This record gives sequence, structure tokens and C-alpha cells, in this order.
Amino acid sequence: MKNQRISKEDSVSNIRLAFFLNLSFTLLEIFGGFWTNSITILSDALHDLGDSISLGLSWILERYSKKKRDGRYSYGYRRYSLMAALINGLILVAGSVYILYAAVPRLLRPEDVNEKGMILFAAVGVIVNGVAVLKLRKGKSLNEKVIVLHLFEDVMGWAVVLIMSIVMVFKYIPLLDPVFSILFITFILYRVIINLKKTFSVLLQAVPEGINIEEIERKILGINKIISVHKIHVWSMDSINNVLSAHVVVEDNTASTEIILIRKKIKKIIRALGIEHSTIEIEYESEFCNLRNRDCF
Repeated sequence: MKNQRISKEDSVSNIRLAFFLNLSFTLLEIFGGFWTNSITILSDALHDLGDSISLGLSWILERYSKKKRDGRYSYGYRRYSLMAALINGLILVAGSVYILYAAVPRLLRPEDVNEKGMILFAAVGVIVNGVAVLKLRKGKSLNEKVIVLHLFEDVMGWAVVLIMSIVMVFKYIPLLDPVFSILFITFILYRVIINLKKTFSVLLQAVPEGINIEEIERKILGINKIISVHKIHVWSMDSINNVLSAHVVVEDNTASTEIILIRKKIKKIIRALGIEHSTIEIEYESEFCNLRNRDCF
């Protein structure tokens, strides 16, 4: 329990550190973009500004998500972390579309850039975002994973800018600036859309990845005295904490001591799948259940 509390505190402090690192560098980056006249750096500055806003929200909501359950939120506040991941992704999509809008015209009319200044900012960018990635890389929540993805993409992007700038020192090709900017943003959009799909899946209570309801049902039916299983629901609170509920029908002559054993066996099957929270309703064969054989939840 103590390790779990420390882990929660670490996730909040790591996101806070990433926020201040990102915000500080973004302000410096905006200046650098105008100084070097690089659409790639200005594009990344806008991207990082969106990241800073997202990280700020993530920091606040991640801390809020650690609150314990109460009379209003019986499952706790874990989904606030998920909401941060959603906002984070949407901001990145909006920023990426704007960057593409700004970069495409430069394909037709390339502008001069300060390649040596770009080398300086690219090197700082790799270091700053690299430190943030190292701090957050072990995060388990979807919110932390989305943030790490953003920061890792920033590291990759700055590495590309660094290589491009070094090339331009020896052979000046200003067209490389908008080309690399567009390639970088297209890659970001692709990754963000994948993560947004995962976030929406959790929000819409889809069955978590790696869990097969038919397999769970088959294993439960293998337990002695169980006749049928219906209304199995599995969903995730925040991509980490999964929940299951099910109705299990047993033979009429099943004793109460046998029911206790049946519950234990079902819990063991469920825990093996990483599902800690479950609600199992036991019904006798002759007992009426208005949900049995009906297409409703």
C-alpha cells in the first residue's frame, strides 16, 4: 500500500516537472523560431505550447484523480486522469492541423533560415524533452503514457531538426525546413489519433484489450454446479483498473458452503486476468431473473 502511494505521488511530481520543463523551453523556443526564421522551430513551439497547456491540465487532473472515492464518485476520481489524456490529444490534433496550414505554403516559397541557430535550439530540445521522457517513462496511467508519447515525439522531432540543420551547414537547402516540418507533424497526427481511439474506447466502456468475455464465460462454466452465465460486463475505469460484473446460475441443490467455494473459484479466474474489482450475483436455477435471456444491460 505504501509503494502504491509513493507511485501515485511520483506520477504527479513527474508530470509537474515535465510541465515546467516544457513551458520554460517553449518560451525560449518561440524566440528562437523568429530568430532563426525556421517554420520547423516555430511549428514545434506551437506544438510545445499546446503540450504545456496539456501538461498543466494533466498535472492538475492527475493529482485530482488520486482522490479517494466518496458519496458522489463511488469508484473514485480515476477518470479525471482519462479526461486529461483526451484533452491532451485534442489539443495536439488542433495544433498539428494549424502547423500543416502554415508549413505547406513554404514548399512553394522556401524562406532563408539560420541553420546554426537551429542546431543550438535542436540540441537543447533533445536534452530538455529527453530528461522529461526519462522521468515519466515508467508511468502506467493512460494520461502518463500519452504525455510520454508526446515528449518522445518531441525528442525524435528535435533529433531530426538537429540532423537537418547540420546537413544545411554543409549544403544549404531551405526547402528541407518545411518538408521535415510536414513529415514530423504527419507522424504526430498518426500517433495521436491512435491514442485518442484508445481513450475513447475506455470512455465508452469497451472491453479492455487482452480480455475475452467468451473465454471468461467458458472458464466459469467449467466450475462444478454452475449451469449458465449471463450479463457479463467488463470495462476499465482508466485503462489500468478494470471492473467486471456477471450473473451466475447454479443448480437448485447447491449448498451455501458450495456457493462460497464457487465465488472463490470465480474470483481466482477473474484476478488472473488483472481484474481486481468484480461483482458476482449468484442465482439458483429456479430463481427468476428478469435479465436472463434478454438483450439489455
